[in-house]
Amino acid sequence: MQSNPLNFWQDYPVPMMRTEPLYGDRLVHCFTPRPSSFYGLFASAVANRPDSDALLFEGQRWSYQQCQQIVAGMAAGFSEQGLRKGERVILFVDNRPEFVWVLLALQRLGCIVVPVGVREQRPGLAYIARQSGASAIVADADLAARVPDAHDAPALRLRVLVGAVDQNTPDFIALNAIQCCHKSPSDPEKASEADTAFILYTSGTTGNPKGAMLTHLNVVHSVLHYQACMRLQASDRSALAVPASHVTGLIAIIAAMLHVGGAIAVVPAFKAERFIQLLATERITHTLMVPAMYNLCLMQAAFASADLSAWRVGGYGGAPMPVATIDALTTRLPGLVLINAYGATETTSPATMMPMGHTRAHADSVGVPLPAADIRVMDGDGRELPAGETGELWIGGPMVVPGYWANPEATATSFTDGYWHSGDLGSVDAQGYVRVFDRMKDMLNRGGYKVYSVEVENALMAWPGMVEAAVVARPCPVLGERVHAFVHAPGQTPDDAALLAHCAARLADYKVPESLTWSENPLPRNANGKLMKRVLREQLPLPN
Repeated sequence: MQSNPLNFWQDYPVPMMRTEPLYGDRLVHCFTPRPSSFYGLFASAVANRPDSDALLFEGQRWSYQQCQQIVAGMAAGFSEQGLRKGERVILFVDNRPEFVWVLLALQRLGCIVVPVGVREQRPGLAYIARQSGASAIVADADLAARVPDAHDAPALRLRVLVGAVDQNTPDFIALNAIQCCHKSPSDPEKASEADTAFILYTSGTTGNPKGAMLTHLNVVHSVLHYQACMRLQASDRSALAVPASHVTGLIAIIAAMLHVGGAIAVVPAFKAERFIQLLATERITHTLMVPAMYNLCLMQAAFASADLSAWRVGGYGGAPMPVATIDALTTRLPGLVLINAYGATETTSPATMMPMGHTRAHADSVGVPLPAADIRVMDGDGRELPAGETGELWIGGPMVVPGYWANPEATATSFTDGYWHSGDLGSVDAQGYVRVFDRMKDMLNRGGYKVYSVEVENALMAWPGMVEAAVVARPCPVLGERVHAFVHAPGQTPDDAALLAHCAARLADYKVPESLTWSENPLPRNANGKLMKRVLREQLPLPN
């Protein structure tokens, strides 16, 4: 089945494509011409826009030329410490300018960067260090206690801290000492398109995480998709409000802005009121966040009065945004174009995107396949299903990673003929709109009726003041499973009857939650920010 029968992208500035062989087992559509490497995106911006803003952070700003000087000095310092092309280096740094500078300095040397979210704890970080064979780590100083020692990660020979290094951490070098190196910077290492640029570890909601190998070619195709389909340009100013270490922050914001020569406003921690002020004062034009963050903005009094007229693209990911949120944002900001996108670490961020202006009419969809993407719907036996039928989404294209680092078994299980098995249940209709119903493991079976948790969660999210909602199966000796919802609606008085009546007006009766847990705190998420339904299942109330 052709997954994109209508040419949704014909009026967008999509580069020319040709069919190319990749990674030995794939034949895919690739853009041509194209940049050759991640560092090349930055080098082009320095050459073309040296005096333009590159990074903004808490009132400070650095031009591309200033960033280039910092990056070249850091690269020389890391080289003096013995780092060489191909070595893996963990980047355990929160959202701050140093994340971007260190990232670029390591890429200049040809190192493979392993960004890890700062919510990761010491055992998980030690596993990643061992599995990747990392020889160095750069970490925030206040996270030094989580950095594994020689016993936990024998190959880790260099430990660098961002921030003050006190006398109790003798095994660490301060990043400013690296920057003070007097060695003259060498030319950037040349990278092959097929070389691994980053290893991003998947969420690991069960078992150990897998390290997806993002090649330079993967990254370049994703940023070209973002540039064309969001119509990004050099005048854009993007807010990095999601973790820089996550594929969305790394690719959709950092890499995409470097490619077009735009500005990256680094947000250290998302607080809705401060974020709204940033949007206004820095004239932010572009965001990519989760729907809950937009909801939190809508709940702030300042959102109604702030000058947000520069904000033109509001991207969001993973799941459809509730219609109520779409309508509220459109009423307040008619010039803001909301764009849903769907992807994963293994697809180097986006695989689908909603064409501009289509969001409200197709609010239940995550968009259409991107120009170079191919999405197939497969049954349990690996047979392709016709339009409109539900099965597992398999994703192919030049942005799909070649596999997992040092894990051939997981690679063989998760990839077939270059297609990644997403584990998501969904469909592609006759027009090409993609719908994602649920993770295969999260679908409920209530007395023989299938219940997709995403559909119920969307109904719950339409409740005024709802910030987070998650649906899990509650075991039942009669029906097998019943629908239970965890909800987080700060400031709202819990009212089971009203919320269930709200759901009953929007869902078939067997899909309406039969029990609720109102959580005063945000719902549990793992180091990558993904909701952990396994933890919620452990928190289910005991049966009466």
